[in-house]
Amino acid sequence: MLTFTDKGIFCAQGDFYIDPWKPIKRAIITHAHSDHARLGHQFYLAHEHSAPILRLRLGHHIHLQTVEYGKSLYSNGVEVSFHPAGHIIGSAQIRIAYKGEVWVVSGDYKLENDGISTPFEPIKSHTFITESTFGLPIYHWQKQDIIFNQIATWWQKNQQNNKQSVLIAYSLGKAQRLIQHLDTSIGNIFAHGAVYQTQQALVDAGFAVKTIHKWENNFTKNDLKGALIIAPQSAVNTPWLKRFEPYSLGLCSGWVAVRGTVRRRNADVGFVLSDHADWEGLLSAIKATEASRVFVTHGFSAIFAQYLNEIGIQAEEIKTEFGQEEEEEANGKLENKQIPEL
Repeated sequence: MLTFTDKGIFCAQGDFYIDPWKPIKRAIITHAHSDHARLGHQFYLAHEHSAPILRLRLGHHIHLQTVEYGKSLYSNGVEVSFHPAGHIIGSAQIRIAYKGEVWVVSGDYKLENDGISTPFEPIKSHTFITESTFGLPIYHWQKQDIIFNQIATWWQKNQQNNKQSVLIAYSLGKAQRLIQHLDTSIGNIFAHGAVYQTQQALVDAGFAVKTIHKWENNFTKNDLKGALIIAPQSAVNTPWLKRFEPYSLGLCSGWVAVRGTVRRRNADVGFVLSDHADWEGLLSAIKATEASRVFVTHGFSAIFAQYLNEIGIQAEEIKTEFGQEEEEEANGKLENKQIPEL
């Protein structure tokens, strides 16, 4: 029912693509990260909660239709519905059904309820298309409350040592989790411009997320004292960051589960917090779908597909252009290219 083309995942009967990476007429979008939602399509269909970020990143001029979770739409007899993926606000799995056959395109997903996204919902299917960003057994996440407590302890220690706390986190998804759950009784939280714009777009759209102050050039050392600053990876080693010296640099990412990542990215400490499923989460999600066939996309796709075949689940690796968001974030190459940084 779905085919993998040089433009993206295509449904010929329904005449639409899912998360296409080249300009096409009709695009169904799983979520607003830029490797899944790109400029140039004629018509966009996405979950209603993705709308403010899609318009922030792609422009208010885009022709965007939105839908709520669980509501079915039809295109040439093909049933399309959106279901929670738990990845970021507005993220969705796309269920495609035609003549009794069901496919689910997961986009990106995680199983832990982060408190801001609609929690992941397993959908029964015949064929499941899964990511494998962290598709190795070495990736195992602790509960997010443990990580938030670790960050709070680091923040307080920095205060005692008269250092500022600068936390590097992706501006869409990760930053919202941190802003929502960090203990503001410890001190003030300020945001880099990219983080602020994303957060404010959600606030303005009426989401139950906390407001945050953007760090301004006219703020004083007294304003900064004891504060925590959330910034994207692109701020590292820039004049913008140097204004906070002396500071301790913390890195918030699933990638820091691998030894050496913190050092290579010039950070002082790492906190393992990801918006993607870990190894056990991926396996749990796939088994819950009861799918007899699985296509594995971005991440450790070859290894993960091989393992699925070994445990009796028919699987195949598929090359896509997904995953650039995560890979470039890990290497500090991408952070909201479409919107100003400062």
